[in-house]
Amino acid sequence: MTVKEKLLELLDINKGQFISGENAAEMLNCTRGAIWKAVKSLRDDGYSINAVTNKGYCLSENTDVLSSEGVRKYLSGNAAEFDVRVYKVLESTNNTLRECANAGEAEGTVVISGEQTKGKGRLGRAFFSPSDTGLYMSILLRPEMTASDAIKITTAAAVSVAEAIEKVSGINPDIKWVNDVYINSKKVCGILTEASFSMENGGLEYAVLGIGVNAYEPEGGFPEAIKDIAGAVFQKRENDMRNKLAAEILNSFSNYYKTLEQGRYYESYRSRLMWKGERINIIRVDKKTPAVMLDVDKDCRLKVRYDDGSEDYISTGEISIRKI
Repeated sequence: MTVKEKLLELLDINKGQFISGENAAEMLNCTRGAIWKAVKSLRDDGYSINAVTNKGYCLSENTDVLSSEGVRKYLSGNAAEFDVRVYKVLESTNNTLRECANAGEAEGTVVISGEQTKGKGRLGRAFFSPSDTGLYMSILLRPEMTASDAIKITTAAAVSVAEAIEKVSGINPDIKWVNDVYINSKKVCGILTEASFSMENGGLEYAVLGIGVNAYEPEGGFPEAIKDIAGAVFQKRENDMRNKLAAEILNSFSNYYKTLEQGRYYESYRSRLMWKGERINIIRVDKKTPAVMLDVDKDCRLKVRYDDGSEDYISTGEISIRKI
C-alpha cells in the first residue's frame, strides 16, 4: 500500500477524530512531508479532510467518496477474496474489465468508478454515469457454464443489488424483468452482462458483469430524456454509503455465485418482480406485442399470455418490456 492508501485507512478508522502529522508519520513509518503530500492528494480526490494547527488532520464524518480501502473494510465471507480497484473516472468499467479479462486476469477482479464518460446499457443504449452521485462497478467472472445459462448471472446480480439496497437503506426495491432495479416505479440500477465464448466447447470463456446504481440524484436533476424514469436510492448524501453499497452488493452476489446452479436467488427474484398479472408490451426491435405478464420460470424466462389466450415463455436478448 502507498502512504496515501495507508493514511486514508488510518483517517477512516479514526473518522471524526484528529491525528497529528507527527503521529501519523510515526505510525506509517514515513516523513511528515509524505503525510502532507498524501493529504493534499486525498483532498484532490474529493475527500473532506480538516487540518487544525496543533491538532492535526481529521476526515469528515460526512465523507462519501469511493475507495478500494473503503469498500474492502465492509466485505465479508467469499467477497473478501475480490480484488477491488477503484478509479475516479473511466470511459466504461465493463470496457476496462474486458481488457483485464483478455490479459488473463483472474476471476474476482472488480473495477469501480465514480464516473463513466461512455457508460453502456442494454440494447446498445448509453448509461448516464455522472460524477460523484453513482456507483459504477464491473466484476470479472470465469464460470463453467453454457451461453444459455448466462442469464443466471444477470438475474442473481439483480437480486444482489435489491438486497444490498434494502440492507443499507431499509427500502424494498422491485425488479423489472430481466435486469433493472426500481424504487417507487423509478429505475435506480441497470445491469449489463457481456461475455466471451469459447469456440471449442461453446461455453463461457469469461463474463463481465456490469452494475450501475444511481445512489443520489445529480445536481440539477436527471437529463430530460430520462427524468421521468430514472430515480435515486438516497434523497441526501449519507456517510460512506457508496462504499457500503458496493460491498453489500459484492457480499450478496458472491454467495449466490458460489451456488448459481442451485438457483437460491430465484424465489427472491420472483417475489420482487414488477407487473405480475398486468398488461405489458413485449418489444422486439420495432414490433410491440401486447400480453399479460404471468410469472417467471426457474430459468427466469418470462411467462406471458397473449390476447388470443395462448401462453409463451420469453427469453432475454434483443427484447424489452413496457407496461401498457
